[in-house]
Amino acid sequence: MEKPFNRSSLFQVSEISVSYRPNFRASQRPKITSSREAFDILMDSWDLDRIELQEQFKIILLNRANRVMGIYEVSSGGISGTLADPKLIFGTALKCCASGLILVHNHPSGNLVPSQEDSSITRKLQSAAALLDIQLHDHLIICSEGYYSFADEGMI
Repeated sequence: MEKPFNRSSLFQVSEISVSYRPNFRASQRPKITSSREAFDILMDSWDLDRIELQEQFKIILLNRANRVMGIYEVSSGGISGTLADPKLIFGTALKCCASGLILVHNHPSGNLVPSQEDSSITRKLQSAAALLDIQLHDHLIICSEGYYSFADEGMI
């Protein structure tokens, strides 16, 4: 015996909700005007017990005045790598209407020289950011003793 056709079952979809709840007024958020300021903010919030153990990729989300809207952890990987998924990066940036981004990842080895993969993903994400009218300000590689800035080195 054939089941009766239920048209409503064809259109069952999930509802999607987007929200951003800032904890501070824009005037109270730190403003980033240099790679050093970005590094200092990151070191204040990074789990220093993991910085030399596990590679992590994060983004700093900025409003139009370069004030920090938040820091989002995109991924945690192993000792020698982690993923920088453009869908997660730009999905997050779009959800909070960020005007700018700073990409950040750590090198547990302490070697601050960017790899070929680091340079490649930076170019890829810079192209995507331009398409979305989001300014990619920098990509920092950090370790417990310092940082490398793609912007300072003229690579962005």
